[in-house]
Amino acid sequence: MNASIRTAFLGVKAFSLALLTLHGCAAVGPDYREPAIQTPDAWTEKVVQQLSEAPQSSLQSWWTVFDDPLLNELIDRCRMENLDLKVAVSRVRESRAVLAIARGEKLPLANAGASASVTKLSDDGALEQVAPADGFSSHGLVQLGVDAVWEIDVFGRVRRTIEAAGAGYEASIEDYRDVLVTLYAEVALAYVDIREMQQRIAYAGANAELQRESLALASDRFNNGVSSRLDVVQAESNLEATLATIPSLQKALNQALNRLAVLLGQDAGSLQAQFIAPGPLPAPTEAIGIGVPANVLRQRPDIRRAERLLAAQTAEVGVATADLYPRFGLGGFFGFQSRSLSNLLDSSSITYGLSAPVQWNIFSGGRVRGNIEVQNEKTQQRLLQYENKVLKAIEEVENSIMAFNLDRSRRDHLQTAATATKEADELVLVQYNIGLTDFNNVLVTQENLFAIQDQLVAAQAQIVVDLIALYKALGGGWDLDQPVDQDASANSINR
Repeated sequence: MNASIRTAFLGVKAFSLALLTLHGCAAVGPDYREPAIQTPDAWTEKVVQQLSEAPQSSLQSWWTVFDDPLLNELIDRCRMENLDLKVAVSRVRESRAVLAIARGEKLPLANAGASASVTKLSDDGALEQVAPADGFSSHGLVQLGVDAVWEIDVFGRVRRTIEAAGAGYEASIEDYRDVLVTLYAEVALAYVDIREMQQRIAYAGANAELQRESLALASDRFNNGVSSRLDVVQAESNLEATLATIPSLQKALNQALNRLAVLLGQDAGSLQAQFIAPGPLPAPTEAIGIGVPANVLRQRPDIRRAERLLAAQTAEVGVATADLYPRFGLGGFFGFQSRSLSNLLDSSSITYGLSAPVQWNIFSGGRVRGNIEVQNEKTQQRLLQYENKVLKAIEEVENSIMAFNLDRSRRDHLQTAATATKEADELVLVQYNIGLTDFNNVLVTQENLFAIQDQLVAAQAQIVVDLIALYKALGGGWDLDQPVDQDASANSINR
């Protein structure tokens, strides 16, 4: 090795050692800090004393407060079979793979290769005048080796890329959890709709039976000459109007059954046999665990996802900023090269090289700084979206608490009205039978009874709907201690 080559080789080694020393320097661009968001100390709409002081239910498995084994089974089934959830799991896997790709940039990229070639110069070509009398001979060349290149992350471009991919992966996990929150609420709401429609159909049938008895009574009185034909036709009209409500309720019941089937990953119409027998509306057996407003930030996956997306976008600013600075690398190759295959692995056939390339975009027409500005504005947008998510979350919880309390009051009034109207129906039938009142009072009372009973069932169901909406607004349905991979394996997609 002559002196000049030795000097160049030592210079490359010294430069490489200097780069490796700078490899751990701080990355350019802003370091992410989670924004401080102010939340109220308490909910504006106070919860009644019973709910605020009684033992609170588990937010992570809120559906168990209804003590309904079938609802618990449906929740378990949707976790295993829902297609939207499987898509969310696939997105988590995708983000994990993207993170693995980003992490791979920290390591050298090495390629192994081998080649064999035979070369012969043309006897009549440019070298014709120096060609031997018998022409040029062919020469074989065999090569085997490895070449590698490694970016020395002096200014943190690779580190910021990994940081962005890591936050994106965590955001995909929160997206999966958000699907869980929504899915469990949708399954419970569909189940409530099914039970509500079944009870409303049952009340319609019971009222129709009462109205048939009234029609029979009016017909008997008409046939006996005690009352007019008007009583009969009014009774018929009232009965048919009640019967006319049943098909609409049955249609809504079938729609709820089909919606639940799709949520369970099944064909529409597959649940009719399972729900052929009516069941009661679910009712909570424990108090509502609403906590304080600050808990919403820690529990709601959509807020957690927005925060992780903000972190990922902040790292992208660093990635863009790194383009202002030079990129340093290390490159090299090591291998064997010989004209004879038998001598390929001899020490005399060894060939190698080492380089330290530098690349610096010294002029880009403003594209680099323009990209930095773009990434900064995207970061500001992510921050505003995060803050907006928090505001909307607080609003949803406040509205759900208020709706729950007001609908309970409405339910209580309708319960009293239904009891009174039921008694009035019994009394008016007795009075009509003995001729103390006309049939119009019977007609009005029975119309009111059916309307109030129907409203009462709807009000009872609405309270459960409000409670489900409250748990959804609180972000209930997932557990931070339960690894997503555990859920993901349970929802694995066949490949």
